[in-house]
Amino acid sequence: MFVEVAVPAPLTHALTYGIPPLLGAPAPGSRVLVELGNRKVLGLALQLTERPPAGVAQIKNIVDVLDAEPIVPPELLRFLVELANYYLVPVGEVMKLALPTLSKGEAKRVQAKEPTLQVKSVGKRVQFVEVIPETEIQDIKGQASEILSYLREHGATPLARLEDTWKNARPAVSRLKQLGLVRVEDRELPRDPFFRDPVTRDLAPEPTDSQRAAMETVDRALRAALPSAFLLHGVTGSGKTEVYLHAIASALELKRGALVLVPEIALTPQLVARFRARFGDGLAVLHSGLSPVDRRRMWDQLWRRQVAVAIGARSAIFAPVPNLGLIIVDEEHDPSFKQEEGTRYNARDMALLRAHRAGAVCILGSATPSLETEHLAREGRVIRLRLPSRARRMSMLPKVEVIDLRKAERGPSGDPRISKPLHEAIHETLDRREQVILFLNRRGFAPSVVCESCGAISMCPLCSVALTFHRSTGLVRCHYCDYQRRFEGYCRLCRSHKVSLEGLGTERLEDTIQRAFPGARVARLDRDVASGSKAADILERVRTHEVDILIGTQMVAKGHDIPRVTLVGVINADGALSMPDLRATERTFQLLVQVAGRAGRGDIQGRVILQTRDPDNPAIVAAIHHDVDGFLAREIQARAELAYPPFSRMVMVRIDSPDEQRCRTAAGYLAAAARASTLVHLGEVEVLGPAPAPIARLRARYRFQILLKARERRPLRFVAQVVQEAEPRLPAGVHVAVDVDPISML
Repeated sequence: MFVEVAVPAPLTHALTYGIPPLLGAPAPGSRVLVELGNRKVLGLALQLTERPPAGVAQIKNIVDVLDAEPIVPPELLRFLVELANYYLVPVGEVMKLALPTLSKGEAKRVQAKEPTLQVKSVGKRVQFVEVIPETEIQDIKGQASEILSYLREHGATPLARLEDTWKNARPAVSRLKQLGLVRVEDRELPRDPFFRDPVTRDLAPEPTDSQRAAMETVDRALRAALPSAFLLHGVTGSGKTEVYLHAIASALELKRGALVLVPEIALTPQLVARFRARFGDGLAVLHSGLSPVDRRRMWDQLWRRQVAVAIGARSAIFAPVPNLGLIIVDEEHDPSFKQEEGTRYNARDMALLRAHRAGAVCILGSATPSLETEHLAREGRVIRLRLPSRARRMSMLPKVEVIDLRKAERGPSGDPRISKPLHEAIHETLDRREQVILFLNRRGFAPSVVCESCGAISMCPLCSVALTFHRSTGLVRCHYCDYQRRFEGYCRLCRSHKVSLEGLGTERLEDTIQRAFPGARVARLDRDVASGSKAADILERVRTHEVDILIGTQMVAKGHDIPRVTLVGVINADGALSMPDLRATERTFQLLVQVAGRAGRGDIQGRVILQTRDPDNPAIVAAIHHDVDGFLAREIQARAELAYPPFSRMVMVRIDSPDEQRCRTAAGYLAAAARASTLVHLGEVEVLGPAPAPIARLRARYRFQILLKARERRPLRFVAQVVQEAEPRLPAGVHVAVDVDPISML
């Protein structure tokens, strides 16, 4: 017997190894230690075979088998292989995305055979107390009664935390355990901030008619146990989350697992809190902020079937959810579901694939569906479920007012981007003790530093982009490669001290607003101040009304539900319209509708003031009138006329090198190889380029692009493979990335 193993190397196929008789055959999905060249690496067994590859004289044996049973379930293993094939990436690189961190015992075992591999700690374990469900209520008095009530409301709790409140908690818990009312288990203490504080359990509210119809449709699909896909198309504030919660409860009732994908987990603590309030702590939250130990703990809980619900950002698509029956993609339109480095997968598209292969239900939720999902709905490949109105009885969509910045009078601040109507609206909102969100999708104090003497713009020495001035640090920074230097106050080209700070960023807007409204409590939410858990802390201050005005980038538009926010001001609605990207109009519309949807989610109707220099732009007009259907219809027609996605398939080939001429030559060679294909001559595949990328230099590397476009996926895939096969003949220092279904064109 032989075994095909996916190894962590840039190989287009698995490698075949022999099986020593004493080891026994590893099950597909098990980790194995193998020799690759002169080193040992961890690989994943894909399948057993009785014959070695043709023409191979000598085959190495596997060194060790780490797992007695598959660490990657069969359903997930098949999905990973299909993902690798679809995105034309090495299967071993894909497998790394799904494998857990080595436990302490596993690491010691591997280290004994390969000393260079590091040992991981497994973390501290503490005693947790949890109510045993469906037990009879007995006549319990004193602290035991109080503790039992607390546990019923808050779920599993560390015994040490109970002792902080009740002096005799330990003997009281022992009594409850003897009565069969609670269980005590050793668990690793959650260090994840999402589980830091207890939450009060809640009950599902009475659904609206449209929510109930959506719930019943999803329930029927879950009970049928057949693959189904839905677009939950609901206006902002329509209660999509409640539909998600009901669907998860139904899946759990059917003994099936659920997976929830969100655009950015650090920005959705409120969503995680709602899930905990409904399902307790019996869920795994997966995100980039987890330590290796915590990530392994979450993974183990899923793999061992201790929990059946996982929630996380795009990488959670690889979670080993047991008996997967439901996948939910919240805000499915968000571009952050696309991985832009390494394995360039789209978690939304892969959610549809994984659900279909697992016989599961997939729900894509959005107030502003992507054109790809809208096209699927129009073709009947996903079923549209509509939530046409807000879930709160008194809540209405906000009124949107447009301000033409070409004609508008300046407000008292003197800044031309803070118009008088916006200034007055902020003042009135603060007087009513309500809250304001101001949206500006530019970080920093000033987006560019310009010399008034020679006209030179301070540019990043590594990228073809302007440096942004950050007054809080006194630095000019590149937002692409993170290059930074002190702001010297003079032009490096002509040495003139006459330099001006051009444009407006969130830092400068914060300063302007603080001076214009000195009594207001102002906070900022962008990448410069709110990385990791800091974002959750800022949002919690807004929710508890410790902040009157929140200023931020697109981070403020990510599904936050803050009832006291009644005014949203969009400082510059045109910011992204001029980007050289086929999705620029779509993204602008989605962002405007989403940020406008933060207003008036309570019982007071919200107000949105949208400032623009192009009030007649179709995306602006549609956003003003909340006309999602009209915008989608126009944009779908425009894409169809130009044969752009979703009416065609695309592959972007990106070439980069430190040497511009070498990069240009390599790009020309790959384009010629693609054009030599018969499919191109037959007109089945179109080759555009090569051309310099819109950002022509990034991180000290010059960049060129080739775009492959076709109506059908099969011929496009063939030509993309032709390009990949030509890559080894390129000179050293040239890197090629093949991006299937690209999202960013920059």
